Amino acid sequence: MTHFLTKASLAAVLALCSIPATVSTAAAAGPQTNLVVEAQYHRPIYGCSPMRAVRKAHYLGLRDVRIARMSPRVVVVAGRDRRGWDRITFANVRGCPLIRR
Repeated sequence: MTHFLTKASLAAVLALCSIPATVSTAAAAGPQTNLVVEAQYHRPIYGCSPMRAVRKAHYLGLRDVRIARMSPRVVVVAGRDRRGWDRITFANVRGCPLIRR
């Protein structure tokens, strides 16, 4: 019984001593991490991202794909296929649907 009381009191003392140390550390790191999170996740991309358009064009068979033109409505990528240079037009909305090949 004395071993149990000794271990329980030691655990309680350690728990009480560690509370002020964690509070001061968390308070010091709070605002700095908030700014980093806001900078990284400012707003989600609702349209067709250029990287997604390039990836989809590569899956459709184009090689050496690059962005040719980007507007609020369309994303045009250009690249080479078996016959030569080709362009693919995607809508600038979520999912990058194909408009014209």
